[in-house]
Amino acid sequence: MTDVFEVLNQPPALEDYNLFTTDKALMQAAEVNGASWAKDRLTVYGSRLGDAETIENGRLAHRHPPQLKLFDRFGHRRDEVEFHPAWHSIMSLIIGEGLHSAPWAEPKPGAHVARAAAYIMHAQIEPGSQCPTTMTYGSVPAIRKDKHLSETWLPKIYSRQYDGSNRPVAQKTGALIGMGMTEKQGGSDVRSNTTTATPAGADGAYIINGHKWFFSCPQNDAHLVLAQSPNGLSCFFVPRWLPDGSKNPVQIQRLKDKVGNKSNASSEVEFHNAHGWLLGEEGRGVPTIIEMGTYTRLDCALGSTGLLRGAVAQALHHVAHRRAFQRHLIDQPLMTNVVADLAIESEAATMLALRLARAFDRAEDDPAEAAFRRLCTPAVKYWICKRAPNAVVEAMEVHGGNGYVDEGPLGMLYKEIPLNSIWEGSGNVMCLDVLRAMQKSQDGLEAYFAELIPARGNDKRLDAAINDLKTEFADLSEIEHRARRVVEKMMVTLQGALLVRHSSPAVADAFCASRLGGDWGHAFGTLPKGIDTRAIADRALPV
Repeated sequence: MTDVFEVLNQPPALEDYNLFTTDKALMQAAEVNGASWAKDRLTVYGSRLGDAETIENGRLAHRHPPQLKLFDRFGHRRDEVEFHPAWHSIMSLIIGEGLHSAPWAEPKPGAHVARAAAYIMHAQIEPGSQCPTTMTYGSVPAIRKDKHLSETWLPKIYSRQYDGSNRPVAQKTGALIGMGMTEKQGGSDVRSNTTTATPAGADGAYIINGHKWFFSCPQNDAHLVLAQSPNGLSCFFVPRWLPDGSKNPVQIQRLKDKVGNKSNASSEVEFHNAHGWLLGEEGRGVPTIIEMGTYTRLDCALGSTGLLRGAVAQALHHVAHRRAFQRHLIDQPLMTNVVADLAIESEAATMLALRLARAFDRAEDDPAEAAFRRLCTPAVKYWICKRAPNAVVEAMEVHGGNGYVDEGPLGMLYKEIPLNSIWEGSGNVMCLDVLRAMQKSQDGLEAYFAELIPARGNDKRLDAAINDLKTEFADLSEIEHRARRVVEKMMVTLQGALLVRHSSPAVADAFCASRLGGDWGHAFGTLPKGIDTRAIADRALPV
């Protein structure tokens, strides 16, 4: 007789597994995009991330948000953020892997792709720690153009030793960088900023007064900040501590109470005669900081790709173990359709994101790759970040009520997934940036269509989509009104081309039938008959 209190039919926790070797799509995407040399390193990192202790630290960091300590007990201003020990453990892991600087500190072919693969894996376990990581990664191209800052700061930035202490950079073993653009009166419209910067002396310092409405990671050692100088909006390097060892008066006002991204500190700050040093030319602040934004936009796409894979892996793990009506859920045709559809979405995002990362590896030496990167960075960021939320919601539903309980991982993924679509420019900003890239140069479109050519002739639905896209570009009337539609077609066609060339026949056929051929519904789980859904689901299982 069954014990009525015995726990039955509950899937085991997905832990003590390898996030890299159980993700065939990620392994294949890393290889075809030039990072096969990193297989062993990625395997080790995938194992560390899948360790039960790491997963628990990710959960604890999310469940115990940072706390702001403005003053000490005597009334002296502190402006410090205190974190749970789990946060510091996770930060030591991600910095130790070099995701904040490895492509700069150890440049080699495929370095950005290898980092991208690791970044996708890390997002599945603790995405909040990726905020200080991506901003540091994106800051390096701007900082290394300044000889004095490079000499002082780059050795600390390149260090793989995480140092969360609040002290001058000379006393630290490692440094992290942030950025501050948004003010109360405007987010994307940074030219409306009112924060001022006034030249202060022979050392090149400026005195900065004003505020930032969103200032992520106030605990970082320096920030790139936009402010109005005498010659227009400019970019300044604002350290937490000044060279003389005194505290720079960047005063935290409060921490944001965000929907998700709980482990990461986002703040509001005021500058009260703070010191900053000009990066680039006066009046050229937007181009300077946008270069940083190019890299953080890549990371938004990578982060959403990781969150999507994390949700799909959890869903597949659940249906492989959960039984209903005398069968495992994965053996029931409609559920197989759902999880296969989700797996296709995840693999398409993975292949697209790592193809973009390859352009970052090659842009410096290849004009066509540079043009591809300029056009496709905002497009890829828009598409993956826009598609992922619906898929994560579907993956949550696969778990039933268990998915909606915050003790499990789906709650964190669900609350985190909208963020990357907002960070570094929302959907409209991304699509309009794609149009700007097209209008400035035809090189990007030429590079984009060149990427489609090797796949032509392999699938009639893909060929039709390419022809349709060319027709779309032949008529540029009301192009701004149609921007989202155009970018969507570009990205889904590119995904189809990449899958036809590099994925399994079952995945490529299903993608082309549904996303390109139109034989699909309006929700996940509506793949047409004739698709080998079980093969697709089995390919994506995290085993």
